[in-house]
Amino acid sequence: MSMLLQQPGNIGELRLKNRVVMAPMGTNYSTTDGLSTARDRAYYAERARGGVAMIMTEAMVVTEQARPHHNSLCCYHDRFIPGLASIVSAIKEHDCHVFAQLNHRGALLRRSVLNMEPVGPSAWMNPNTGDAVRALAIREIHEIQNLFVAAARRLWLAGYDGVEIHAANGYLFQQFFTRRINQRTDQYGGSLENRMRLLLETIDRIRQALPQLCLVVRLSASEFTADGYTAEEIIALAQAVERAGVAAIDLSGGSNESPQLSKYCIQPPSFARGCLAPLAKPIKDAVGIPVFVAGRIVEPQDAEEVLASGSADFVSLGRALYADPHWCLKAFGQVKAPIRQCIACNVCFERLTLEKDVSCVQNPMVGTEFETLEHAEPQLFPSPAGLRKRVLVLGAGVAGIEAARVIRGRGHEVEVWEKSTRVGGQIHLAVAAPDKTEVQPVWDYRWSELQAMQVPVRVGVSADKALIQAFAPDYVVVATGSVPRAAVLDTSALAPDIAVVHAWDVFKEPALVAPGSTVTVVGGGMVGVEIADLLRLKGCTIQVLEMQAHAANGMARNNKFELLERLADSGVRVITQCRIQGLAGREVKVQIGQGEAESLAIGQTLIFATGPRPNTDVVEAVEASGVPYSCVGDCNVPGDFLSALRDAWMVGLGIDAQLRHAASPTGATAPKDMNIIGESA
Repeated sequence: MSMLLQQPGNIGELRLKNRVVMAPMGTNYSTTDGLSTARDRAYYAERARGGVAMIMTEAMVVTEQARPHHNSLCCYHDRFIPGLASIVSAIKEHDCHVFAQLNHRGALLRRSVLNMEPVGPSAWMNPNTGDAVRALAIREIHEIQNLFVAAARRLWLAGYDGVEIHAANGYLFQQFFTRRINQRTDQYGGSLENRMRLLLETIDRIRQALPQLCLVVRLSASEFTADGYTAEEIIALAQAVERAGVAAIDLSGGSNESPQLSKYCIQPPSFARGCLAPLAKPIKDAVGIPVFVAGRIVEPQDAEEVLASGSADFVSLGRALYADPHWCLKAFGQVKAPIRQCIACNVCFERLTLEKDVSCVQNPMVGTEFETLEHAEPQLFPSPAGLRKRVLVLGAGVAGIEAARVIRGRGHEVEVWEKSTRVGGQIHLAVAAPDKTEVQPVWDYRWSELQAMQVPVRVGVSADKALIQAFAPDYVVVATGSVPRAAVLDTSALAPDIAVVHAWDVFKEPALVAPGSTVTVVGGGMVGVEIADLLRLKGCTIQVLEMQAHAANGMARNNKFELLERLADSGVRVITQCRIQGLAGREVKVQIGQGEAESLAIGQTLIFATGPRPNTDVVEAVEASGVPYSCVGDCNVPGDFLSALRDAWMVGLGIDAQLRHAASPTGATAPKDMNIIGESA
C-alpha cells in the first residue's frame, strides 16, 4: 500500500506528483543586489532532484524599499527576470513545479538592514527592534498593490507556475488583518471586511492582470496571542480568499515580530511534531480548495499522520529540506539511505537573522556543490578511480564517525579507535537536557550508516606511536573532541561541604546534585542554562551567573527565549552582567552591572559551565608516527555540531587529494604546519 505522501494531487489545474511542497525559506545565497546566482540554482535544483512535487522559492520583495536581507532574492525590476528564469529552468528539469512567494514585511522591516523604513497600517513600534512604524497613506497602499501585480508579472515571464502571497507570520497583510495592530478608521481598518480588504484587493488585481497565473495565499492559522485574531476570523479570511479565486491556502502560524511569537513560526524542539495540524483542521474543513500545512514535520510518519488526520491536502516541508534535500526520495525508498532529520536547533534561522548565509547542523554543506547526493551519500555510488588507501580515525564522537562515513563511502579502508569504552562523544551530553532528544538524529543517522558499511570501531584503545605505526595508515583523522576547561576561579576557600562539579559531569550523572538542593551555576551560556533546565525538574533552587549582558549566547533566539521563559517561570534566577570577584565560605562575591559588590549564597552545589578546551593529547603520538593527519571538530577549534560535521565531511572528501599528493612521483609530503586542516587563522 502506497503512502499518502506519494499520491498525486491537484493545485488548480496543476498536477503534482506527490503531496510534498517545499516551503519558502530564505538562504542569503543571492548577490547583495538581489540577483540570483549559480548557488541559488544549485540549491533549488538539488531539492527538485530530491523528489519534492513543488518548490516555493524564498520570499521576494516587491520594492527596493522593503528588502529584508543583504543577499535575498528580488523581483522588483525586470533585470531580475533572466536569473529567476534560470532557477525555474533548473527546477523544472526534475519534474517539479515552482511557485514564488511575494512579501512585504511592512512594520517588521529593519532600519539596521539596508536602512529600510518600517511601515504598516497604523503607527506602532517594531517589538524586535524598537523602530517606530509609520502608517501608510491610502495612496501608498494602492502603490504597494500595484507593485505586487508588477512583481507577479515578472515571475510569470520567468516561467513560474504560480505565486504565493505571503499574508502570514506577522508581515504586512497580517498586520492589516489583526485588530491589535491595525487601528485605522478608513476603509482598510475597523471591521473584519475592512481588515481583509488589502489582501482581497491585491488578489483581485493580480487575477485581473494575470488570469492564467495560479495563486496561493499563506496565512497564519493563529497568532498565538490573547489579543490576536480569533479562530472565527481566520476561517472567514480563508473563505474570502477562496471566493477571491486562489487555488490553495498555505498555513503557518505565529508572527516574527518577537521571539515570543516567532517560535510558533519556526518552532523549537520542545514543540510537538505536526504542531500546527490541529489548528489547520477547522480551516481546511471550512474551505473547498487544497490546504498546505507546515510545522515540525520531520519524518515521513509525521507527514502521513497530518494527511491522514484530514488537516491538510499537502505538507509544507521547510527546515527538513535544509537538512536533507533528498528527503522525498529517501521517504519513498528510491534512495537507500536514512533521512538526515531536522533537529529544530534553528541555526538556519539564526544565521539569516545575523545576515549570514544559511547553513544546517545536519547538512553543513547546504548551498554548496558538496551537498549533492554523490557527496552526501558517497556509498551509493562507485568509488572514485584511484588506489584504495588505509585511514585511521581517532575518536568515535560525531565528528569522527562522520569522517569515517564519508571516507569509507569514497572507497577507502577505514577504522575508528575510541579511547573511552563508549562511542558517541558529546552526543550524550547534548541529549541530556530537557527537550533535547531531538538532537539524537545527529548521531543516529551517521552511526547507522557506519554500521551498514561495516566499518570497524574499536573502543578502549589508547593510541600511541607504536600502535599507530603498527596499523600502518596512509592518513590519520584526529577527532578527539574537547574536555571541560579547568575552573577559572580559586575554590580553595570554599566551605568543604559545598560540592564543586562541572556541568558536563552533571549531564553525565544527574544524581551528583540532590533533588531540592540549592545550586549556583557559573556561566550562563548554552551549557549553563541547559544544566539549569535539567535541575529545575529536580526541584532545585538555582541561580545562574553570567558575565555577559545576555544569557544563552550561541543559541538560536527562538529556542533561547523559549528556554529562558521556561526557566523564569520555574523560579530560576539568571543574573547577567555579573562579575565574580571571589569565592569564600558559603558565598560568592559579585558585582552586578555597575552596582556595589555584594555576596550571594552559593547553596549546596557550585557548578562550573565555563566552556571546553581542545583535547589534543594524541597529536604528539600521531606526529611522532610520521603519518600525515588532520584535526577535525572540537579538537581543532571547540564549536558546535555544525562546525564539527563541516570539518569532518570536507576532510573526508579531501582524503583523495591528500593521498594523491602523498603518492606523487616526487614523494613530496605536506609541510608539518600544513597538516591541520581547517585551523583558525
